[in-house]
Amino acid sequence: MIVEVAEMQITSTMVHTPVGDLPLSGSRWQVTDHWLSQRVTPTWAKVAAFAGICFSGGLSLLLLLVKEPVAQGTVNVTVTSGQHQYVARITVKHEGDVTAINQQVNYVRSLAAL
Repeated sequence: MIVEVAEMQITSTMVHTPVGDLPLSGSRWQVTDHWLSQRVTPTWAKVAAFAGICFSGGLSLLLLLVKEPVAQGTVNVTVTSGQHQYVARITVKHEGDVTAINQQVNYVRSLAAL
């Protein structure tokens, strides 16, 4: 095995997927990322708000208004070889993960072109 992208294992001649094997030579690879940014109340603010109710009445409940952005997403890696296609969906939490997946797929693309 040369590279592993999600559940796909790539050797010098084949792409092993859970549904079968595809030839690496001539395969086409596509990466699409889907991001969702949410604003959530952090855990520390929830704990501090409920612990502070005893000391400051309802004033500590203002801590529940504290929000922080949280990015969530998936990256779909699609490999197509002839009539066969496989899509791997990878959950990512950081943008650096997307960069790493793109680098892996670019390397596999270079192997497929040989």
